[in-house]
Amino acid sequence: MKKYYFLAFDLGATSGRSILGTFDGVNFEMKELTRFPNAILELHGKYYWNVFGLYESLKEGLKVCAKQGIELTSIGIDTWGVDFGYIGKDGTVLGMPRAYRDPYTDGAPEEFFQIVPRERVYGLTGIQVMNFNSLYQLFRAKKTGFAPLAAADKILFMPDLLSYLLTGKQVCEYTEASTSQLLNPATRQFETSLLEAAGLPASLVYPPVDPGTVAGTLTDALAEETGLGKVPVVTVAGHDTASAIISVPAENRHFAYLSSGTWSLMGVETETPILTRESFEKNFTNEGGIEGTTRFLKNITGMWLLEQCRKEWEKAGRSYSYPEIVKMAEQAGKSRSIVNPDDPRLANPVSMSKAIATICEENNQPVPDTDAAYIRCIFDSLANRYKEVLGMLSSMIPFPVEKLHVIGGGSQNALLNQFTANAIGLPVVAGPSEATAIGNCLMQAKAAGLVADRWEIRKIVAKSFPLQTFLPQQG
Repeated sequence: MKKYYFLAFDLGATSGRSILGTFDGVNFEMKELTRFPNAILELHGKYYWNVFGLYESLKEGLKVCAKQGIELTSIGIDTWGVDFGYIGKDGTVLGMPRAYRDPYTDGAPEEFFQIVPRERVYGLTGIQVMNFNSLYQLFRAKKTGFAPLAAADKILFMPDLLSYLLTGKQVCEYTEASTSQLLNPATRQFETSLLEAAGLPASLVYPPVDPGTVAGTLTDALAEETGLGKVPVVTVAGHDTASAIISVPAENRHFAYLSSGTWSLMGVETETPILTRESFEKNFTNEGGIEGTTRFLKNITGMWLLEQCRKEWEKAGRSYSYPEIVKMAEQAGKSRSIVNPDDPRLANPVSMSKAIATICEENNQPVPDTDAAYIRCIFDSLANRYKEVLGMLSSMIPFPVEKLHVIGGGSQNALLNQFTANAIGLPVVAGPSEATAIGNCLMQAKAAGLVADRWEIRKIVAKSFPLQTFLPQQG
């Protein structure tokens, strides 16, 4: 059988990878080709993504393919949401994109709601309010006179910006655009009234295109430099969570998913957006999926809490491997302290352990007294939060949830998966861990006409990758 080769560039907030997917129409395999860092760059009090460094890293991935004699069918790029770069009228990239953790948007939503009421913004977009949403980034950039915006003809979201660097063609992919709080989930078009309310022209954005669209081919210069020729670049589901949800190995629609990593995103796949008083009050979001679906979900602060604690401990000379961390949590016993991972004070504190301790004290709970106790507190707090959010979710959707599929890096945390199954009282199916890259590659396969739809993709995933099921346990 003929083999097809798909290159996925999968970029997260701390690192990126080049991953090769191989598909012969039946069997699907993946292997990592390159891995590279991606760090927020602080410069003169502003926080940026070094998109030009990322471009060089993408080129290295392309060159590895050429060196190994791989004839690529296509290339796809997925990244995190909301962030974007500014493009001048002549096509110049106007500096580096601002990073979503830049505090320049602190308080921006509340200011914007003085112009357009919060409920109206949600009714138009169905997106949960988070201060770093693209709408508030643009609003604050306009208000502060940020020079790249003043000179911009267009904005390109991160996957589209990187695609532009590779192809010279500018597009706006739907799933990524849907995270911006600028897109109407019913019409699937940008709400120009919100741009105008922010003092910006409607022409700043391109009309969105569907996942699976060919954005362009590698530029002549890149085709020659890499030795790959004019390989097509496909707009996969550009938002990493949208790519991940494609590869949830579900058998039917009665599932919820938990994309577990630095952020945890819990939600369901629906045929239409859910825009109700309850979804507004509980701050749930409607983001775009493939084939006209909506990802109805809620962001939950995930392993960020543990990652920040680990940085503190490493500075103090205490380093733990991930297996050691899991063992410490298990041996610590059930925590007597539960915090809300979504407490704003845990978003980016100077000291995560001190922030957790403060919240425990305020709630008259024991303060963790060892690193193991902090780890167990974080794991139990996450499982408890997953139970709370799944309960809210279940009250708003038109079907019962029968299973929770955990995908992403967190699917490998067997202890937390068991805690989650115990908390929610439902089976938890863990895997695949590389859900985003898998979804990226198989969306390219769909664009190439090799698979019919997302349900065929999910059958391929279930067949190709090991899964582990955790049943609820008492005690």
